[in-house]
Amino acid sequence: MAANTYQNLTLDKMTSLIPSKTLTITSTHHFSHSHHLLPPPPLVNLTPARSMASESTQHRMFQLSFNSLTGNSEWIVVDEYDDVSNLPSAVDLATTSYLDMLNDSERNKAYRLAIEKTVTRPCHVLDIGAGTGLLSMMAARAMGVSDKAEASGDRGSVTACESYLPMVKLMRKVLRQNGMERKIKVINKRSDELNVGIDINTRADILVSEILDSELLGEGLIPTLQHAHDELLVKSPQTVPYRATIYGQFVESDYLWKLHDLYNNEVCSSDGIRLVPTELKGNLQVKSQQYSMHCDSLREEIKLLSEPFKIFEIDFWKRPESHEEAALHIKATGGGRVNAIVSWWVLQLDEEGTIFYSTAPRWIKELSTDLSGGGHWCDHWKQCVWFVPGQGLSVSKDENVRLHAAHSDTSVSYHLEALRQTNEGERKSHRKDIELTLSPEKIATYSDCNWRRSMLTTLENALCKRDFQYCFVADDSVFLAIALTHLCKTSHAMLLFPGLRQKGFQYLQALAKINQFSLHDFKLLDHRQDCTLMEDTAEKKVDLFVGEPFYYGCETQLPWTNLRFWKERTRIERMLSSDAQVVPCKGILRVCVMSLPDLWRSRCSLADIEGFDHSVVNVVLGACGNLPSPQEGPMLPCSIWQCGEMMELSEHVTLMEFDFSKPMSSCSGETKVEFIKSGICHGFVLWIDWMLDAQNDIIVSTGPDHRLWRQGVKLLTEPVSVGNHDIKHSVESTLVDIKAVFDSSTGNLSIQHAFG
Repeated sequence: MAANTYQNLTLDKMTSLIPSKTLTITSTHHFSHSHHLLPPPPLVNLTPARSMASESTQHRMFQLSFNSLTGNSEWIVVDEYDDVSNLPSAVDLATTSYLDMLNDSERNKAYRLAIEKTVTRPCHVLDIGAGTGLLSMMAARAMGVSDKAEASGDRGSVTACESYLPMVKLMRKVLRQNGMERKIKVINKRSDELNVGIDINTRADILVSEILDSELLGEGLIPTLQHAHDELLVKSPQTVPYRATIYGQFVESDYLWKLHDLYNNEVCSSDGIRLVPTELKGNLQVKSQQYSMHCDSLREEIKLLSEPFKIFEIDFWKRPESHEEAALHIKATGGGRVNAIVSWWVLQLDEEGTIFYSTAPRWIKELSTDLSGGGHWCDHWKQCVWFVPGQGLSVSKDENVRLHAAHSDTSVSYHLEALRQTNEGERKSHRKDIELTLSPEKIATYSDCNWRRSMLTTLENALCKRDFQYCFVADDSVFLAIALTHLCKTSHAMLLFPGLRQKGFQYLQALAKINQFSLHDFKLLDHRQDCTLMEDTAEKKVDLFVGEPFYYGCETQLPWTNLRFWKERTRIERMLSSDAQVVPCKGILRVCVMSLPDLWRSRCSLADIEGFDHSVVNVVLGACGNLPSPQEGPMLPCSIWQCGEMMELSEHVTLMEFDFSKPMSSCSGETKVEFIKSGICHGFVLWIDWMLDAQNDIIVSTGPDHRLWRQGVKLLTEPVSVGNHDIKHSVESTLVDIKAVFDSSTGNLSIQHAFG
């Protein structure tokens, strides 16, 4: 896939880029009915002001395309009648969870059964967040809407509300493919923009919706239901789903602890660098929120410290409250430290309580075999993890713990303490004027003594050769900025900080005294300039160019996104001294052939879904498996350790190298990979090993056995059997030839393969 993703901008900035005289701007909302977008791109409505009321006016939108390799942005115009498969938004949709959701047969079946049980008479059904229109078609079929019925009529009608224009365009294709375009009225608006008597003739009798994320509330479920009950639904409507219940459980886990507590993990480090001194204990942290995660992948490392407990119920059939609190007393089932609360939800789809779907981890589903959603791995809904601050809450067996839970419109939060004591010891000191928020993976990286040792040893080896007067930190690395001044008191660090910007620089200022460096040692550069000026370095050359590489906000993108490090090195080529050292000096693209049955199934091309043909969505949604030749699916960013069942079928093999000592250029590589195990090959996993010091062979790997990084996955259109395994429509093979081509102008990496 391309290196383009979509970046949210404020409305003020968007409007400043659009001629105001001819356009009417529709402001964005804090949530989107177009679910499973990561994140949804900003769409600016470009309907001419004088024609706003005209049904025939063509919808146009600007969509911001952001190239993460170069940092450049451009506006793309999206017309209502464009072919969605040709739009840049098609690339964005290919990286969402839509395809995985539509491949979830248990979810689809549960919704079908509940809709057929609820929609039993001619009425008005409203589908909010309609997506491809699957639920709308289920409702129309259950009601028996005739071809001659007007979709906007008072009886026997279905209205599909979808706010995201590219998805609306895709939905129209699906409806047309299934002969449903005249049975369902499609409205390209947010539901809180709908008006009875204008957009829809009457209030709806039945609401069907699937605007749920892993946390349940994150896609705006509560404000959507509130507005629907106030303005769009009849009194006492029927709904599918009927109710959702959030459950939780206390767990102990060293891995989850290291994802958020840099302070206590850094204390163990002997390198003398303190990113979180005591006086700033609460200032560098992860965002206080729930994090979605496949907790089944951690089951062998998790100690359960309580029985499951109910937290909140959200009823779809009545208007929910924006804010609720719950005070619970939970008995510890064992001694240990509560490092996190793992939560999930159970969906009751029908009023009688006979149809359910659950996102619970497998250790719960094994005890509740009647709950759907546990038969196979899926990625669109996971469990959620709430980190307990610091080292966690120490508990003894049978001890009562007081849990305070609260939910807002869009999130759930927790606070807990033992009844025998308060948690004052772990409460954070905090300077309100300085705060830096990093991802859990980055917090854990900075907590890793081996990672810190590798970075510091490399810098020491470089600095022992000579004093570097000017050093360039190419990314958002607070650690490297401090490490340079810690190891060389005469160096000056030029900081790019393209994501952290002034917040990162202010945090460095707060660390100056404890880490014994001067603020004069740093200069924050303007990352928006095409070229850094020689005057930034007092007309002197840069002797050392360093990076982790790590870019703020790039944690969910493909590994070669971080080749932006190479792009930045190329950008300041004229400022580098002839013998400048670059750290890392090389990027090694590595590959492993793997069996990934769960991931492959979730990204398989679609055909029949509960009786409705969805084959027209495959290209746009990035289908990988069962594609007709010569089509191929996109490269996917994945955390392999969370991808369900897996097995490595080959060694880790070098595919190609990126030489950072030279300016960025297109390159390619090829290798033959032999299988070391028999099994079913579903695709290739690729990552970059960063060679920090070639002379001393210091390498930081980001491969599948390292949880803090995402890998790139290229899934096969058809699985291939290896050894004694047999699978339909496959060939038996002992090796595979893999070729990679990197295009430096776009940041794209293409993969070709041939089994032999």
